[in-house]
Amino acid sequence: MRHSFAALVLAITMAFSAIPAMAGNQLAVALSGYDTVSYHQGNPAPGEARINHFWNGAIWFFTSTENRDLFAADPERYAPAFDGYCSWAASQGYTAPGDPTVWEITDGVLYVQVHPRAQELWQEDRPTYIEQANENWPLIHPF
Repeated sequence: MRHSFAALVLAITMAFSAIPAMAGNQLAVALSGYDTVSYHQGNPAPGEARINHFWNGAIWFFTSTENRDLFAADPERYAPAFDGYCSWAASQGYTAPGDPTVWEITDGVLYVQVHPRAQELWQEDRPTYIEQANENWPLIHPF
């Protein structure tokens, strides 16, 4: 009986060791690696992984150390609204990933959308959608 129990424990241990470990505390890369400061300069570009800054639970990539330093000094000025999620979706009460190639800056704030059609809808009544997204955001993304 002892040998059967030991064999069972060994079999279970081996089965679970074959499952890949889930690494905790993985870093999210903000804006799919695009340099958020470069949007405000009118020329969005992918950043370089070696030029980075950690802020708000994500790692941010930059095209230059100057952009990294600008961001580090005032991240809320440069970070996209709604943590880079689609602004149109937030205005409708849900989250969708933002596409870093579908964007606009309004009143100094970077807004990204999930696709060009969401951008078109967003632009139909931007002030109302900004207000709705700001109201919805704490409810759909409370942390």
